[in-house]
Order: sequence, then C-alpha cells, then structure tokens
Amino acid sequence: MSSCLGLYIENNVIKYAKVTKERENLKVESFGIKFYDKIGEALEQIVSETFSYNIPISINLSEETYNYFYMFSLLNKNDLKKAVETEFESFCFDKKLNKNAFEARYAISNEPDDKDKVKIIHVSTNKSSITKSLQPFSEYKVSTMTPIGTSIANIASIKPKENIIIVNIENKTTITSIINQKIYNVQKLEEGSEEILDKIESKENSYSKAYEICKNSTIYTMEGKELQDEENEYLDYIMPTLYKIATKLQEYVTTTTTRFEKIYITGTMSVVNNIDLYFQEFFQTEKCEILKPYFISDGIKINIKDYIEVNSAIAVAMQGLGYGIKNMNFKKPSIYDQLPDWLKVDVSLGKKEKKQKTKVNFNFSLKGKLDATEKWLLRGAAGVLMLTILYSGFSLYLDNKINEKISETEEISSYTDAQIALADNDINRVKQKANKYQEMENNLRNINSKIEDDMSLKGSVPNLLMQIASSIPQAVQVTEIENTSANEDRHVIIYAQSQYYDELGYFKARIKEDGILTNVVSTQGEKQGDFVKIVIEGDLP
Repeated sequence: MSSCLGLYIENNVIKYAKVTKERENLKVESFGIKFYDKIGEALEQIVSETFSYNIPISINLSEETYNYFYMFSLLNKNDLKKAVETEFESFCFDKKLNKNAFEARYAISNEPDDKDKVKIIHVSTNKSSITKSLQPFSEYKVSTMTPIGTSIANIASIKPKENIIIVNIENKTTITSIINQKIYNVQKLEEGSEEILDKIESKENSYSKAYEICKNSTIYTMEGKELQDEENEYLDYIMPTLYKIATKLQEYVTTTTTRFEKIYITGTMSVVNNIDLYFQEFFQTEKCEILKPYFISDGIKINIKDYIEVNSAIAVAMQGLGYGIKNMNFKKPSIYDQLPDWLKVDVSLGKKEKKQKTKVNFNFSLKGKLDATEKWLLRGAAGVLMLTILYSGFSLYLDNKINEKISETEEISSYTDAQIALADNDINRVKQKANKYQEMENNLRNINSKIEDDMSLKGSVPNLLMQIASSIPQAVQVTEIENTSANEDRHVIIYAQSQYYDELGYFKARIKEDGILTNVVSTQGEKQGDFVKIVIEGDLP
C-alpha cells in the first residue's frame, strides 16, 4: 500500500487530499481546504492533521506556459527530443527569451487530421518559479510537481474513443481536451475564481467567507430566472466571469474539427449550484456535468460535493502515485531521493518526536548474541559506510551540476562568439562601403577638377589668340600654334617666322613680359630661305 499527499496551492488557499493506493484500488483518506496567511504554518497543520510526515507530497506547478509543435511521427525518440528542443529554442529567440532560464517538459499526442504527424504539448516555466514554489517544503519530501492542466485528467473516467473536455475553474481556468484517452490540448484562460473571490473579498474582508458565499450561491437557468432573490446578490460578481469562460469554451468547441461527447466542470467555481446547467445552455450536443473522481462511488456517506471541491488536489496526489503523464514531473529528484530505501532516515511521526529521535533502518542478520562493544562497532561501521555513500552521492551531484553549468556557460559563450562574429562581419561590410564611398568621392572630385580645368582651358585659348594678335609685330608671321601634349593640357607651342632676327626676339619678349605665357623658352633662329624660323614654348597662365 502506498500513499501520497496532494496539495493544490494558490494564493490564500491550499486544497489537500491524502490518497492511498492498494493494488488497483484508490481511497481518499483525508481531504480539505485551508485558507492561509503564512504558507509555512498552513503546511505544518496539513501534514500534522493528515499524518503525512512519512509519505511523499505532490504539488502543482505554477505560472506554466503551453506551446504546441508538430513533428513527423516516424522520428525516433532522440531525434524527436532534439527537434522539440530546437523548436523551443527558436520560440525563445523570437520572443527574446533566455532558453536557459526555463525548465521544460513535453508530451506526445496523435494528430487526428494527419496520421503522419504527432502533436507535441510543450510545457515550460521559469526555473525561479520552481525554486520559489519549493522553498516552503524544505522539511518535507516533495516527489512530484506537475501542471494541473495535464494532471486533472487523472480523476476522469475516459472510455476508449471518447472525446471529452475538462474545464477546471481555479484561480485561472484551464480547458483540457482529451481525444481517444490522450490529452490533446490545454488552453489557459485569465478568467477564473480569483477574479470572482477578489471582488467578494473586497466587500466581505474575508477570503474564506467569499468562498462560502460562492458555495451557497445558486445560478438560475433561463426557465427559472424569476426565482432569483436577495440571497443571490453576489451573482453580479460571479456571472460575468462564468459567462466569459463559457463563451470562450463555446468558441473552442465550435471551431475545432473534433466532436466532443462530454464537458466536465471542476475547480473552485464548481461549488456554485447549477453551474453545470448554466454551461449546458451554451451547448446543444455536448453534455455538461460536474466532474467527480471516477473511483468514488455514489453510495459513500460523505457528500460527493465535498470531494469535488478538492478535485485538483486529488489529481496531483494521483500523479504522485504514478498516474498520468510520467515525464511531466518538474521536480528533479535529489540525492536523498535516489538513495535506496534502507539508507534513508525514517522521519518520526510527530514534529516533537522528530527532534528527539531519528531512526535509521539498518537490517542486519548476524548469528549469535552481540555484546555492547560489538553493537557500537557495527553501528560505527554502518555510519561510516552511510557517510561515504552520501559523500559519494553528493560529489556526483556536484560534479553533474558543475558540468551542467559548464555546458550552459559554453553554450552562452558560443552564442556570444557568434554574435561577435556577426558584429565583426557587419563592421567589415561598413568599412568596405565606406572605402567604396571614399573612392567614389575621390573620383567625383577628380572629375570636377577635370571639368574645371577644361572650362578654364576653353576660355584661355581664345584669350591667347587675341593676346598674340595684339602683340605680334607686323614683320612676324605665326605659322602654327599647338596644344597637343597628352599630359600638359596648358602647354602651348608657337611656330613663328620673320625675315628679321630682331623682330622674332621682340615677339618672344612681348609674350614673356605681357604674361601671355609662363615658363617661356625658344629655339635658336634657323634660316630657311628668305625667312628665319623659331619655336616658342610656354604654359598658359
């Protein structure tokens, strides 16, 4: 026989249920709801009242997020795991989230419309949220931590090929659809009991009283609205939230291609009388019912409604007993959890006794009677052995953690190096563009300079001819003027002739003195026939 204490924890309230399993029979030994201001004191009271010091505790995950990926059904287990991790990494990259800050689990569901694909239900939550949830349980043994969106299916009786929906109206509402006995989809709604209870609590100044008001409220259907009276004055706080949940549920049912036979309602708001009849008004073919644990018979003495109040706690307790999706547990086993049972310390049944007594279950079978010295020697040897094993286990744990952190550091380092490489690549491209722009600017500057020179030369040639015409002596003839140098566009060569040497000398002097040309040089006069020829060279000013 094995037992588990299920705790469904939300702001200001803890639902608890101690469930025992004997073979295939399940029994709820104790259950209840406790409103709290200090969670540590509330946990101590619950563990003491349910006599649960020696049994594992199962709790709900908080602040989880659901994502869905579609994969080929022929992928093997390892390839599928890598593909899911890649999809989640891509999701975090798109949302600008740090993948290493999240803890994630996933489940596989068949895709009814495409047999070649499977649907991955991916659940993730921030690691800091897990740490925060586990802090109050330092003195207790938490074995499982699972999302209620998947755990709530544990208590439902699901027939083969039957499609159902479970609407769990706790602080936030989860809509869990189950197709052919497998969870297919979980949708989280912001609307829930928190929205209702906060409004009533602000008026009554008591969270427990607000809960009792909901429990004693009755919803009248369309046929019985005339029966409403002053006792239902708080329906104005209850009905708007329920209406939003019902309409969103109706939208989901009408837009999906799957036909559902039943819609089960559970959670805190299931205590409101006639809530199933209210939801039924939104659906024609689907039957709406209050969800009760499948293993509880109608013939019990306890009011079935009392069990229904703690359905979430029963569901997480069953998760701790091995029901539901096995790999949805977000609680990593500690070194102590991995030790064999014969090495584990037996925690005493009461807190006072626990301080006084710690019993270690070592079972020895030795022949003959042992004296006191031998007993102490055996106890010392067992203690040394246990300490050695604990030390080895702790060393392995630290080594695994160190390797895990090294792996995370390497991953972050690789990511940083990749980003630096991308930045360097961008810098090089910018430099290349800058060099190209500089080259284009230099070319443009050269072109402008060339144009300016050409424009200047264009005006200089007519001026040159006019100045030569005004300065040339009457006895001198200019036979040719050249400006053909490829490298020196402003260099001018003048061919002149005259019958008189002195006239040619005078002409050269006028060119130089009047500034018609600069750097003026000339050849020696050469007598050819009746004329003396000379070549005068210079640069345009």
